[in-house]
Amino acid sequence: MDNNLLDTILRSFLREDIGRGDLTSEAIFSPDQLGSARLVARESFLAAGIETVAARVFALQNPRIESTGGLADGSRVEPGDVLLTVNGPTIDLLKAERVALNLLQRLSGIATLTAAFVRQVEGYPVRICDTRKTTPGLRMLEKYAVVAGGGHNHRFNLADGILIKDNHIAACGSIAAAVERVRLLVPHTIRIEVETDTLEQVEQCLDCGVDIILLDNMPPATMAEAVAKIDGRAIVEASGGISLETVRAVAASGVDIISAGALTHSAPACDIGMDWSSTGG
Repeated sequence: MDNNLLDTILRSFLREDIGRGDLTSEAIFSPDQLGSARLVARESFLAAGIETVAARVFALQNPRIESTGGLADGSRVEPGDVLLTVNGPTIDLLKAERVALNLLQRLSGIATLTAAFVRQVEGYPVRICDTRKTTPGLRMLEKYAVVAGGGHNHRFNLADGILIKDNHIAACGSIAAAVERVRLLVPHTIRIEVETDTLEQVEQCLDCGVDIILLDNMPPATMAEAVAKIDGRAIVEASGGISLETVRAVAASGVDIISAGALTHSAPACDIGMDWSSTGG
């Protein structure tokens, strides 16, 4: 992750949650009162963002907060496992608590779901990838969590690559016209990917010599037919409504990449709490 961008994002989240101050904590505790707390798993999951994100939230809130014992990304945890211990001014620990937990729960949920997708396609030479169907403002973190879960990243943003989709084709008139216009302006070092939803469109892509053909919302049997037709002349990606129940059948069709928006838009948050350990002077 870009740490400068990360800090900017995390500071904005803290400002949003704290507002003009924590009325409750500031009324109860003195600024010099110290405390210690533990971030604890309430269920089984694959952890992501403990040291990289949660600990950073506490440090940005107050550099005097020390984080110790943070588990590595990709660690499998069980109920009761301590993910991170934080020590420092009580008021600041409480101010940072919700932002740290919200992000840790979200990222761990994405990593856990991604790992489940990866397990479903074991034995097939295929990559599980995310999409741009991410939460606005959280894309960098959510894509980081996908990698922590054993997946791979697709484009980070629209500037990351050429992907001619159905609306490009509809507005332009044809696949051939869209590809021709792209080739006139884009460096030869950039691969061209085209989205298709019929075997006829796959043929058109082959005629244009595109680098990557995306099979969108095709049944696995049709995907297998498309893979045979392509016969190694392009990288083949599958996408569109792919779930844990269908992903293995998609992998069996012979595609090279499976991109699933569900990794980020449908991952349930993991249950994590912050338990107070002690209060100092």
